[in-house]
Amino acid sequence: MKEVTLTLKQELPVPVDAREISPNNFREKSVKDIEGLKIWTGNRQVALAEVFKVAVNSDGSDDEVRVRVVGNASKIRKIGYRTSSGCIVVEGNAGMYVGEEMSGGSIVVAGDAGSWLGMKMKGGQIEVKGNAGDYVGSGYRGTAIGMKGGAILIHGNAGQEVGCWMKDGTIRIKGNTGLMPGMHMQGGTVCIEGNCEGRAGAQMRGGKVIIFGKASKVLPSFAFEEIKDKIKIGEEKIQGPFYVFSGDMNEKGTGKLSVNAPNNPQLNWCEKYVET
Repeated sequence: MKEVTLTLKQELPVPVDAREISPNNFREKSVKDIEGLKIWTGNRQVALAEVFKVAVNSDGSDDEVRVRVVGNASKIRKIGYRTSSGCIVVEGNAGMYVGEEMSGGSIVVAGDAGSWLGMKMKGGQIEVKGNAGDYVGSGYRGTAIGMKGGAILIHGNAGQEVGCWMKDGTIRIKGNTGLMPGMHMQGGTVCIEGNCEGRAGAQMRGGKVIIFGKASKVLPSFAFEEIKDKIKIGEEKIQGPFYVFSGDMNEKGTGKLSVNAPNNPQLNWCEKYVET
């Protein structure tokens, strides 16, 4: 295995586009080669060695590459861009666009991550031990392409529009989310173990949004279907009961919105429509 450690030399005054930080780009490269890779700091293109101290530890095999980013990387953008194999560990905070267009491998962020985490992700795994910003698993503004595969796990909270334009894969958030998780969603699963500010599944056509905590109101364009004792996420069965809605009817959608019943007594009007 080859381990590449990148240690920030100083606090960054401006954002850095460091899409070169990926196991793909470090394979079969020496320390000197890695130091010479070009990244953007503000509007200047510089050698990676100007921003990071580079160290490489290898047993002579590049079959597996592990990358460690040490320091406050909250202004480092695009870590893990188009990663297809290997592992990245950020030992602190990370900036925007972590794991953009990732198709394999894994990324672990020990702290918080910025917005657009896992943007247009196709495969692999991302885990954030802290919080994440807006648009987790989404696409660029103006596009209709979000996450297509893989798994994202966030131990803290996430912002607005989680899974916007999502087509496949799983996003699981242990904390709370902002408005409109699952917006324009077409497939896949968004699981929120905390509370949601509201408007879940707006304009969704397919896929599943599951809310364990408080969901505020359910959009009127969703139709109540049934009460389920359990909800399945992959091979895991989550104890309910859950109110299950389908929609978004404005989009002729067939998506499923499942909301924990005991935590949402404002939705108990659904129970009178259940056949006994």
